[in-house]
Amino acid sequence: MTMTEMNATALRSARPSRFRRGHSRRSVEDLLGQIGELTGERQKLRHTGATGVRLEHNQIKHARAQWELSHALIERYLPEPEFRAA
Repeated sequence: MTMTEMNATALRSARPSRFRRGHSRRSVEDLLGQIGELTGERQKLRHTGATGVRLEHNQIKHARAQWELSHALIERYLPEPEFRAA
């Protein structure tokens, strides 16, 4: 096993197997705010020399918020199918 394969395996085991959408849908604006806060938190963590575990936890939360944002944007801008609009 190469070093790249080992690192990829370690990362897969550290992240959730998949993201799930909760019952409450947050707005695009709320999610953008959260992403901004998480980005600022990550910068602070790096500046203070935080451990890799703390940085990884922040990154997972950041990825989750981006995933939710993608779905919120799709819901906002994707036209309704004709059969549902009638």
